[in-house]
Amino acid sequence: MPPSPSRASAPSSSPHEPRLARVAAVVADPARSRMLAYLLSGDYASAGELARAASVTPATASGHLGKMLEAQFIVCEQRGRHRYYRLADAEVAHALESLALVAERDVHEREWARPERERLRQARCCYGHLAGALGVRLFDSLLRGEGLRTHPEGFELSVAGRAWLAELGFTPPEPTRKRRYAYRCLDWSERRDHLAGQLADELLQHFLNRGWLRRGTGRAIELTPTGQQKLLPHLADAAPTMA
Repeated sequence: MPPSPSRASAPSSSPHEPRLARVAAVVADPARSRMLAYLLSGDYASAGELARAASVTPATASGHLGKMLEAQFIVCEQRGRHRYYRLADAEVAHALESLALVAERDVHEREWARPERERLRQARCCYGHLAGALGVRLFDSLLRGEGLRTHPEGFELSVAGRAWLAELGFTPPEPTRKRRYAYRCLDWSERRDHLAGQLADELLQHFLNRGWLRRGTGRAIELTPTGQQKLLPHLADAAPTMA
């Protein structure tokens, strides 16, 4: 006879269910979440840098790094005698940004009104591409000028888009099979989309090389006086953020 409902064992996990418990366990620890947030810039960091970012000892940091490597949240690269860490890929970065959106859903405006977050809100690096208000304006400018066409994996550049980028002195790269070329990424502070992908990464590097933007502390990106003259006139006006 089948067991009665009161004696039935807990249902086993279905192969069709997402493995949310494993993901939640990785980011639930405050030290690991601080390390992951530090790596959202897309850059490599040493174990010592991550230990300081998380306010833990090197030995404790080593244990956390091992768990994140095992969960495939991060990857490690050996350079001489030193080891450096970064997020495993853009999917991990986007997942972390999405979790941050959910975590601050009820306090979003209050949190982003804090002075220490103002620079991050204006412009920051999101795993290699431009985010914040400036990143959203860049994406809006391409959309409004019909510079992007929909593509099965996101977007591709139109003739108008290539012409607009040429005005910025930028020759867009050709798509590769290694990664997605251009797609939407929901912005943590603006709660609207900015542009992600190979195109967005190379655009940010172009702005940095031109001296229109410069790297600030952590993930912050700063608009330079030259950038105010050369870049801002090409960008769409800022639109209201989501409620």
